[in-house]
Amino acid sequence: MTATVRPYSPTPSPAAREPSVRISGVSKAFRLPHQRYSTLKERVLHPFRSTRYDVLQALDNINVDIEPGEFFGIVGRNGSGKSSLLKCIAGIYSIDAGELTVRGRLSPFIELGVGFSMELTARDNVMINAIMLGLSRKQARERFDEIIAFAELEDFLDLKLKNYSSGMGVRLAFSVAIQVEAEILLIDEVLAVGDASFQQKCYDEFQRLKRAGRTILFVTHDMGAIERFCDRAMLIEKGRTVMIGAPGEVARRYNALNFGTTVHQLSEDRLLAGEGMTGPVAIVDGWFESRDGVRVAALASNEECCACMEVRFNERIDEPIFGFTLRNEVGSTVFATTTDHGHGDTGTFEEGQTAIVRLSFENYLTPSRYNLTPSVARQGAGADALDLREDIASVVVHGGRFTGGIVELPHTFRISTR
Repeated sequence: MTATVRPYSPTPSPAAREPSVRISGVSKAFRLPHQRYSTLKERVLHPFRSTRYDVLQALDNINVDIEPGEFFGIVGRNGSGKSSLLKCIAGIYSIDAGELTVRGRLSPFIELGVGFSMELTARDNVMINAIMLGLSRKQARERFDEIIAFAELEDFLDLKLKNYSSGMGVRLAFSVAIQVEAEILLIDEVLAVGDASFQQKCYDEFQRLKRAGRTILFVTHDMGAIERFCDRAMLIEKGRTVMIGAPGEVARRYNALNFGTTVHQLSEDRLLAGEGMTGPVAIVDGWFESRDGVRVAALASNEECCACMEVRFNERIDEPIFGFTLRNEVGSTVFATTTDHGHGDTGTFEEGQTAIVRLSFENYLTPSRYNLTPSVARQGAGADALDLREDIASVVVHGGRFTGGIVELPHTFRISTR
């Protein structure tokens, strides 16, 4: 296997429409030694100590093209390989295999403030860092006031950076970095410690850069930001691509992978492989019904509701476990249950049979839209679903009070005095 990195080439003409970043079969591994030496003396005194090591596969055959002007999100759990991928693109890490091509000048927002001296003032650090990032002395002087105004640090210019809070340091570093005239921006959770108003200012800046045709690769754990800003997104787990697609779909898969938000789940290998739910069981339909058995898309608050699924059996299944998960609009699980929770036996189903499964419940939900995910699992531990259909149906609950909660439970107040 070979690794090729093409770190820079002139931006192609619009007619060419070559990807700004092309990642083809990229892999990266780190060797973690069992025995670490902290000094040369230790190495000399103990030359025959074990030199064994473990291999951490940070990236495993990543393939994706990012188009010019695209706002591309990269999400995954801690340790999944997101930041390693950005550092490979930035040239901080070499790659072990594959090919990585970048067309345009890069500005990495990965380790903001690298090069800052804690013993110097903000005034001195802005000039030094701006020049390190590629601005001329004249440009740095001309943009100095703009940098400080964006960071909102006019009153702290002559304070040493060692006396800055972490948020103030990030604001200063970000304000300098956005002055670099680059076609491609690599952004890695740089706003995690910023306050809400500064984060909004930065998001407005991202939108300005996007309108200007810049290509942005954005690593974050904030699914709201992914859905708000990104054109496409990629989910990575254990260095492997789980899926690439619309931001909303990637956000839902991330939540399922991270929080286990359904009562049944695919095994990790099938999830990573992106397998469809075909096999011995197929959920062919899902819907909501009113109290009188009519399919509905909306229900009044406090009106009895019924969640339903139609299941086709392609082989004999004994005592399958049927489950329902209800989520709200932001993907939080409101209610989840299975027939394994005290329902008793579900029966035996032969090949070719179809079953209709209904779950009735009192509708204490507050006004919003709710999505239904039905699932069927094999008897036993029930960890792996035979079939599962994400958000197959939805219902809008209306007519209740907006209390700020998810449900409005029947309740009473009792007030007493002493």
